Amino acid sequence: MINGKKVVVIMPAYNAEKTLKQTYDEIYQDFVDEVILVDDNSQDDTKNISKSLNIKTIVHKQNKGYGGNQKSCYKAALKSGADIVVMLHPDYQYTPKLIPAIVSMMAFEQYDAVFASRMLGNSALKGGMPLYKFVANKFLTAFENFMTGEKLSEYHTGFRGFTRKVLETLPLEDCDNDFIFDNQMIALLFYYKFCIGELSCPTKYFKEASSINFFRSCKYGFGVLGVSMQYFLAKLGIKSKIFRPNARKLDLDAELEYYFQ
Repeated sequence: MINGKKVVVIMPAYNAEKTLKQTYDEIYQDFVDEVILVDDNSQDDTKNISKSLNIKTIVHKQNKGYGGNQKSCYKAALKSGADIVVMLHPDYQYTPKLIPAIVSMMAFEQYDAVFASRMLGNSALKGGMPLYKFVANKFLTAFENFMTGEKLSEYHTGFRGFTRKVLETLPLEDCDNDFIFDNQMIALLFYYKFCIGELSCPTKYFKEASSINFFRSCKYGFGVLGVSMQYFLAKLGIKSKIFRPNARKLDLDAELEYYFQ
């Protein structure tokens, strides 16, 4: 807990048995009140390792996709009373040691959301990011900044923090269940005029770290362009699924679709 705010770390997991413990061991427990892992029907031993570490573990009976997993994570965190939620991938690509810094930027009410950026400080290539992903990241980020009128250094990090107000306000239920969920969430943060902070974060690319293949990367890239266009049109008054007055927020009263183990 920091400044009276309950801090919950969520980990959307899929086949993370080789890196979960290493990731969890670097979380500063003095700053974190609870850790919740949602296993998206992994085909390895992720859920049992999570339980052995005494992590609150939720297991999907069917794979719901990366975005669907995050929706479950955020619902569980809000139902647990979280004031600040930090999403940390359990693949050890991002260092958990930055959680106190991320949380502090929100706990003292300076930002509504905070992103750990691999592009600040030129750590991406040093950490082993493939060159084609680095170039694509730079291009997509430049395009998104142009379309939104913002100045983020990166839109594609998987290490993020949000206040409770953000998660209760954004219509996340109508967002996609695949990887484009992350980008839709950022566009919605701008649309609802929340304040985003960034900090530099080292990254590590290695065999066990999760990464989508080239085909899915291309699909994600085109999805990013589409979300940017939808945001631009929404600002002109042309609404779409998530940029509309009656878009659905997370329903915390509905019966949960996942199963606690």
